[in-house]
Amino acid sequence: MDKVPSSEITSKDNYLSRRKFIKRAAIIGSGALVGGGYLYNRFQTRMVQTEAASALVAEALPEAGSLVDEMGDPLNSFEDIANFNNYYEFTTDKQGVARLSAGFPTSPWQVEVGGLVNNPGVYDIDDLRTKWDQEERIYRMRCVEGWSMVIPWVGFPLHKLLAEVEPTSDATHVRFETLHAPDLMPGQSTPWYEWPYVEGLRLDEAMNGLAILSTGLYGESLLPQNGAPIRLVVPWKYGFKGIKSIVKINLVDYRPVTLWMAAAPNEYGFVSNVQPDVPHPRWSQATERRIGELGRRETLPFNGYADQVAHLYEGMDLSQHNA
Repeated sequence: MDKVPSSEITSKDNYLSRRKFIKRAAIIGSGALVGGGYLYNRFQTRMVQTEAASALVAEALPEAGSLVDEMGDPLNSFEDIANFNNYYEFTTDKQGVARLSAGFPTSPWQVEVGGLVNNPGVYDIDDLRTKWDQEERIYRMRCVEGWSMVIPWVGFPLHKLLAEVEPTSDATHVRFETLHAPDLMPGQSTPWYEWPYVEGLRLDEAMNGLAILSTGLYGESLLPQNGAPIRLVVPWKYGFKGIKSIVKINLVDYRPVTLWMAAAPNEYGFVSNVQPDVPHPRWSQATERRIGELGRRETLPFNGYADQVAHLYEGMDLSQHNA
């Protein structure tokens, strides 16, 4: 994929103007979804609006092949991204994940999509890679531990898969589940967590154009240590929301209990948006360490994606870490 020189990146003034337009479009496209679920006879209208808002979101992001994010921050190196990973299914040692996951089988692989949907299905990973155009999305990733990266993911918007399975009017949340295979994932043998890894989003969050299912990075298929063959990426939330090696996606009418909510409900909540002014019970979230840099930088509300997602939380009390 051709590289785009930084001189061709959208100017800051044009970019900021476009972000204001995106926010208005996103409110039209998805604001009415908060807390209510879909009425099926309005589903196609909602999808047209969602597609339009998603296209505007994508337009404001860097073009494929860019070496920087939309704020001008450089990508982390492939070596950084491939060798510094949180993936407790293998180990709690960030530098040990790549070694322990080497040889993890990612094909054949299927993802079962069901629950409160009109068109449940089972998708082969090859189907998911070819059915929808694979886009490069350069996103910042902020870990709840206080470090961050800029990653060129490859994947497709989650809302496209949801549109195909058609959530029913009762669906309010999306529940994701990773593979449970302690023989392949030695970390799943530990008794400290409730395996398999489970994560979730509200349906309106899942329909936002920023939320993607990633199948690759740096133009190549995902490596095992990065969540191969398919993982969730929600860049305005802390990184632990990005569940890896997904095998099940269910539409449900309740808020799922996630792995980290079950493990430490006083520290990790369901929403888990990046909130620099809300400290974790054991450390501040006001600053972060960008991997590969010296020193620390200020953490941005919603990880810098407030214009695209803040409207989803209007009226909510986000003053708690476990909202």
